[in-house]
Amino acid sequence: MAEDPREAAEKKAQARVEEMGGAVAARALLAAEKVAVLSTLSQRRPGWPAASLTPYALDARGEPILLLSALAQHTRNLEADPRACLFVYDAAAAVTDARTAPRLTIYGAIAPIEGAAEVEAKSAYLARHPDARGLLGLDFKLYRLAVEDAQWVGGFAAAGWLTPADLLAPGA
Repeated sequence: MAEDPREAAEKKAQARVEEMGGAVAARALLAAEKVAVLSTLSQRRPGWPAASLTPYALDARGEPILLLSALAQHTRNLEADPRACLFVYDAAAAVTDARTAPRLTIYGAIAPIEGAAEVEAKSAYLARHPDARGLLGLDFKLYRLAVEDAQWVGGFAAAGWLTPADLLAPGA
């Protein structure tokens, strides 16, 4: 039986991701960019995705840290259903050709960071976004996206999936 052409193309694209060092490139993109699109499940429009722009930082393992306001719709959405994805892309490359710009979509659950972990997360977030210091005294709280899966697109015909072990810092 002949292989489905779509499956063959996906296998080829996944092999290209691995050949190009997709995990290393994905970690580099996460480290280089500072803002991403956060997608949550809308409570106002049940069943619909809701997207918002949000700055992020990374913890020692490489998982995204977000500073979210209790008043924001995305925070309300996450309180009802913590599943979300974070879309990060190479903004400079997208200006030239968005179709070939490297990009990463990270899937996972988002939860508040509490206790001793909050000190480390606050330090990491403020190191990357020092202008956010004043927000911490308001209704903003730190959250972590626990990476469950990720899709990397390294350019044309180079797309595939990365596991948490692939994406997170080696040895973390």
